[in-house]
Parts: sequence; C-alpha cells; structure tokens
Amino acid sequence: MPHDFNQPIIDEFRANKGRMNGYFEGARLLLLTTTGARTGTPHTTPVGYLPDGDRVLVIASAAGSDRHPDWFRNLVAHPQVTVESGVFTYDARAVVLTGEERDEVFARAVEADPGWAAYQEKTERIIPVVALRSLAQGGPGTINATSFGEAIKVVHDAFRHELALIRGELNKSTATDTETGTEFSTLGAQLRVNCLTFCQGLHNHHTGEDTVLFPLIAERHPGSDAALARLREEHERIATLVDALRETLTTPTAPATTRAEVNRLTAALEAHLTYEEQELIPLFDA
Repeated sequence: MPHDFNQPIIDEFRANKGRMNGYFEGARLLLLTTTGARTGTPHTTPVGYLPDGDRVLVIASAAGSDRHPDWFRNLVAHPQVTVESGVFTYDARAVVLTGEERDEVFARAVEADPGWAAYQEKTERIIPVVALRSLAQGGPGTINATSFGEAIKVVHDAFRHELALIRGELNKSTATDTETGTEFSTLGAQLRVNCLTFCQGLHNHHTGEDTVLFPLIAERHPGSDAALARLREEHERIATLVDALRETLTTPTAPATTRAEVNRLTAALEAHLTYEEQELIPLFDA
C-alpha cells in the first residue's frame, strides 16, 4: 500500500493504542515493521492478523495482486520484525508456513472471511501465511503506557476490545433454517481459536497478577489487603467461567450455549476490571 495511505492509519493506531474508527473499526489490526530487503531501512505497514495461541498469523494477500507485498519480501530477507499490537510492542521471529500447516491455516481464514478466497482466486501465486512469534522473555513485550496506572487500563481495555470482537463474531456465526426456524451452528475453526486464545491470554494475565503484581502491591500498600483478597476471589470465579467456555468450544454444543458462556464471562470480567481499576490505579497514580 502506498505510504500516503498507510501513514494516517499508523498515526491513528498509535495515538489510540490500536483502536480504529471508520473502515478499520472492529478489525484485528497490527503494525508490522520489517527491514527493507534491499535498503536495510525499517518499513512499518498496517496488516490484519489472526490470533493463534502464542503467535499471530498474517496473510500476504496484497489484495490478490500477482506480486508479493513488500513487507513479505522484507521479512523473508530479514525474519526478525517488530510488532505493535496497540497495547504491546515486541520483537518477533517471522516464519513462513508451508505445506499442510499453511493450507489448514488459510482454510480457517477463508472460513472466517471469504474475502481471502476471493484474493486467492485473483492470482496464480500461492498467497503466503506467516506466523509471528514473540522473542520477548518473561512477558509479552513493552506496554505502550507512560505509567503503571495507565498500563493497567490499557491492558484491561484490550481484553474488553477482544471480547467485543468475539461477541460480534459469534453473532455472525449462527444462522436460522428458514423452513423450520431452527438455529444451527456455523461456529468456525478460527472463531474457536480466537476464543481459546483469549481464554489463555486472560489466564496468563491473572496468573501474573496473582504471583507478581498483587504481592508487590501488598508489600507497598498494606491497606490494600481487602481489595486484593476480593480480586483473587474474582480471579477464581472468572477461571471457572473460562473453563466453562473452553468446554463449549471443545465439545459439540448449540451456538446459543457458547454465546451464553461468552456473555456470562463478559459480565463478570467487566465488573472485575472496573473494580480493579477503581482500587489499584489510584495507588499507582498517588
């Protein structure tokens, strides 16, 4: 994409920590910085991505062009890249998927968005799929925040945003038989991966709070014991809801059941995040 098209997107993405309006509102978007294959200079490009456990996937569609996008040629030459998620910035290793793994991932993407198939039909090249895995040690990368209080809010808002995306995807993933009025499931493989990736990310976040953040707060702010005890109890209740959601995703179930579990988790998590912000952010901002 031309630089004059990219730059306003990059600026808005960074200014709003990944939240976009207009055409890209509600899209999963990241900023990918690669090293020029010929020039050796950094180039930043907004690209869509797919969650995939402890990595993210990007597709070098170039809107069906017969030519690979520049960012793909760059990362083939220089596989170490920088990823900006809006919340975190981290270095990653780019691996071009091949064979059955590439085909399985691309099929998942097409199932979630037929536009990928339309791009493939426009070109004779096999559209590449690339996995980006963080190189950060002991954490997801650098949080894009200027204070600890802001960091808490930024991370919480990312969980809120992802849950909103999942709820929207769930609403689109069901249909109704026009003759019988019966709802049937079209819960795709990628949507299941999105949900399971969210569940794992939330588990990791709460584990980090329980083992690192909360003990630190307790040491520095003895009056916070009651609030921390409540937050730990809420972590346990949310973990139960996460397990229930995982169960619906790994066993045959009605789509309404999955939506109900996501809604239960959303309500509990929103109340938890709001309480945590009310209790903890003032401690860090003081």
